[in-house]
Amino acid sequence: MTSPVPGPTPSPHHGSTGAAPGQGYPAPSTPPVSYGPPLTGPAQPTQPAQPAKAAPASFAAPTGEGWSGRSLTTSEKSTQEALLALKSEIGKAVVGQDAAVTGLIVSLVAGGHTLLEGVPGVAKTLLVRTLAQALDVEMARIQFTPDLMPADITGSMIWDAGRSEFVFRPGPVFTNLLLADEINRTPPKTQSALLESMEEHTVSIDGATRALPEPFMVIATQNPVEYEGTYPLPEAQLDRFLLKLELPLPSREAEIDIIARHQAGFNPRSLTEAGIRPVAGAADIHAAREAASRIEVAPAVMAYLVDVCRATRTSPAVRLGVSPRGATSLLRTARVWAFLQGRGFVTPDDVKTMAPSTLAHRLGLRAEANLEGITALNVISGVLAATPVPR
Repeated sequence: MTSPVPGPTPSPHHGSTGAAPGQGYPAPSTPPVSYGPPLTGPAQPTQPAQPAKAAPASFAAPTGEGWSGRSLTTSEKSTQEALLALKSEIGKAVVGQDAAVTGLIVSLVAGGHTLLEGVPGVAKTLLVRTLAQALDVEMARIQFTPDLMPADITGSMIWDAGRSEFVFRPGPVFTNLLLADEINRTPPKTQSALLESMEEHTVSIDGATRALPEPFMVIATQNPVEYEGTYPLPEAQLDRFLLKLELPLPSREAEIDIIARHQAGFNPRSLTEAGIRPVAGAADIHAAREAASRIEVAPAVMAYLVDVCRATRTSPAVRLGVSPRGATSLLRTARVWAFLQGRGFVTPDDVKTMAPSTLAHRLGLRAEANLEGITALNVISGVLAATPVPR
């Protein structure tokens, strides 16, 4: 897949030192680590000796080129092509958000949930509706408001006069793709109603546990403006989201394309008329998950992944670093990303690609860091620049 990385680009503040930007908060230094021998594979031809070069301390650091492993099988390649077709189909309606589209597909295949953040009008809702249309799965949308109750999401027991008993009426959570629009505008009591659904894919009401349909994915949105009267998601719930994707304003060329499509008659309320058709289904997602579970990860790459996560816990700017759950989440997304690239093995590049969108929202920064303008993405960028990359 040739789409942009579903994460931030390196900050121009990151100089050759590899330190996170800001005063007094350099990137944590990591002692040299012995990663062991590289992946075994076909012998490489001997190259003439070259003068040693200093490793650049940035995203351009050595990325493990030359790593080798198994190739995808014919059936796995067919599944990968179905996901590529899914991305292309979404692109018919959503313009200028390739990174977010790719990130949603990664999250869906990895079996996680996604938090979308962007100003109003950057196609957050349209993106989810188009994904559901192209996948031919059910979708439900909930507009979160201060008076929304947990039963409005999960469902409730109602009295059936004809049967003279209480019966369960399912809520909108019983769907494949649940769009939780402006999730930070409802109180924590209602926000927490999603926790069991997100983690266990079940709903427990009146002593009975009911399974949710598969695939199931919560896609929550929030606006980075107008925080007055909102309820920020607690860190425990933020950790439940596999990815946090930011949808920026489109470029000038992309915005011209958007206007031209609307001028030509594009109607975002009728995706069928816009030519969006199902190109994949639940069976393809299941096959992709099976294929991703077979992606190989070398011990050296696993050690590198752990070192990246552990380095966030020792950063002076961080009061709460990435937990082991975050490390396993990064493993899942890196394996899916490798699969989408057509490889049967993970490289350090895959870890670096998925780290910002997988880890940044799991960090809790110190108040002093916030005052100095340091962000979680700055910390992740500094950690990636400072952590030794296995060769």
